[in-house]
Amino acid sequence: MRKAPEPNQPLVTHMYTADPSAHVFEGKIYIYPSHDLDHDGPSNDNGDQYAMEDYHVLSMDGFDSPVVEHGEALHLKDIPWASKQLWAPDAAYKNHMYYLFFPARDLEGNFRIGAATSQSPAGPFVPQERYIAGSFSIDPAVLVDDDDQVYMYFGGLWGGQLEKWQTGEFDPAATGPAPEEPALGPRAALLSDDMLSFKDQPQEISIVDETGQPILAGDEERRFFEGPWVHKYNGLYYLSYSTGTTHKLVYATSPYPMGPYTFKGTILTPVIGWTTHHSIVQFGDKWYLFYHDCSLSDGVNHKRCVKYTELHYNEDGTIRTIDPYQ
Repeated sequence: MRKAPEPNQPLVTHMYTADPSAHVFEGKIYIYPSHDLDHDGPSNDNGDQYAMEDYHVLSMDGFDSPVVEHGEALHLKDIPWASKQLWAPDAAYKNHMYYLFFPARDLEGNFRIGAATSQSPAGPFVPQERYIAGSFSIDPAVLVDDDDQVYMYFGGLWGGQLEKWQTGEFDPAATGPAPEEPALGPRAALLSDDMLSFKDQPQEISIVDETGQPILAGDEERRFFEGPWVHKYNGLYYLSYSTGTTHKLVYATSPYPMGPYTFKGTILTPVIGWTTHHSIVQFGDKWYLFYHDCSLSDGVNHKRCVKYTELHYNEDGTIRTIDPYQ
């Protein structure tokens, strides 16, 4: 008999999973992770070791229930525009339909964001013929707001190519800003009512310090690197993300979904492995952080495992820092 998952332990051990996007659909918790391949190829800063080819959806009736793995939900071979690397996805529900949003390299090798649809939160998902027009980079995260407006946040440096898109066009020679210049922020766009296109051009999200000054590119303890996620708590928007090189999950808050966001602090201290990627979801009257590390593979960066832990807010709305190994 399968056991319920334990906090800070792998949700599943029969496959490598990462980048969990968690949602409550139909009264259950659904987790949309990426699926790491079990290979021993070399690693590089371009992320070639992250060679994922498909998605598998996980679900739980609750945190005292076993994890169900629903099989393959979408495969690279079924996506006409994509060439490789199905990285961190997200999901949303609207129009009586479930949408899976995912990054992949197009036929020219540039990351784009695609959409796929299903009548079930578990899939399988049917991809659109083309990627979302005007999309680029990686790590889509979708917020269906209380007013039914839908925002997609996305972006990632280095292998995620965000610095190549600073002019609105792909420039393979482009580098990021100098350390003393404002850091690049994630991008955000309103989705159209059909959930398959942008209403307008993606905008850069500004992340500032408590005095209103931009977080600088050289401030690697606080600057955005990848993995944006936005949730609401007590009417405030929380933008959380990975710092990349300093291996933390941090967050900033704003009264507005498009920001500017004011940096607040650290959510999760560094985990085993280079990457860190997460989601935050409410289930019942509690809040939970889903994240990954490389403990299942004894530290191999591209063989990760999805975990969860409870998340706590202080009375002033700040989030208590979590050390997953304490």
